[in-house]
Amino acid sequence: MKVSIIGGGGRVGSNAAFCLQCAGIVSEIQIIDANAEMAEGEALDLMHGAPALADQRIYAGDYARAADSDLFVITAGLRRKPDESRLDLMNRNVGLFSQIIGDIKAHGIKDNAIVFVVSNPVDILTHLATSYLGLAPGRVIGLGTMLDTSRFRALISNDLKLAPTQVRALILGEHGDSMLPVWSSATVGGLPLTEVKGCDQNYQRQVFERTKKSGAEVISRKGGAGWAVGATIAEVVHAIALDRKQLLPVSSLQTGAYGLKDVCLSVPTVVGKGGAEQHLELKLWPKEEQALKASAKALQEMLAKVAG
Repeated sequence: MKVSIIGGGGRVGSNAAFCLQCAGIVSEIQIIDANAEMAEGEALDLMHGAPALADQRIYAGDYARAADSDLFVITAGLRRKPDESRLDLMNRNVGLFSQIIGDIKAHGIKDNAIVFVVSNPVDILTHLATSYLGLAPGRVIGLGTMLDTSRFRALISNDLKLAPTQVRALILGEHGDSMLPVWSSATVGGLPLTEVKGCDQNYQRQVFERTKKSGAEVISRKGGAGWAVGATIAEVVHAIALDRKQLLPVSSLQTGAYGLKDVCLSVPTVVGKGGAEQHLELKLWPKEEQALKASAKALQEMLAKVAG
């Protein structure tokens, strides 16, 4: 699989490239960035480490050379400021993103390629890419609440002294202010997480609030997220490359699950070689389903402002 990372000279793109290199699953990684010198440097640095990690082709390129890519990962974007919501990035990032999508289309894209949007506000930009590129349904996906879900699981496992890989708990909806935790299906080692000592309603509220603020905390301490988002990007890429049929909270165009249509957000989604292959309408608690619909409404209102 050939993966082209647009914005690969930045923190998120370069961290994603490193995670993909460490796994050694994809065969080719192309770094594209507005700063061509930075792209060359990142590609060179990664290539120097190849003998210790994996046999892959890693290089800096451009949109013309990306035309035969199997997967485009778009991480380019203007940096989020401390105390700025992800949706506040909308007006600053939509213009840049539209230019990137235009460049991809102008230089060519395969009908069976997948476009994976990471840039924020990810749900809005995923919808714009879906509308503009004309690819088959599911072949445009967004990172959605993958990072939020990973942070959620990490905080729970750390607080309750549980193995991080055994904690399964989802964040769904918007990647932003209206996202919601799904405690109804949360488990650890296959058993209900809500029955673990210490995981009472008070703790559930506290850990979700900390999850929502985690992005701003990382920004204030080190300038922006990198390693965790790189790892979650790689998880999605590998689900596609290996056709894992993995259930992940990626963002994609909704066509009826939970009564949602014409909006991109995260619901339980089967991810494989076709991208977002199926939305699973798993049973939620009534309050969770209500929160999911409210999140969709908030995004549709924001999308209407973009379209206008």
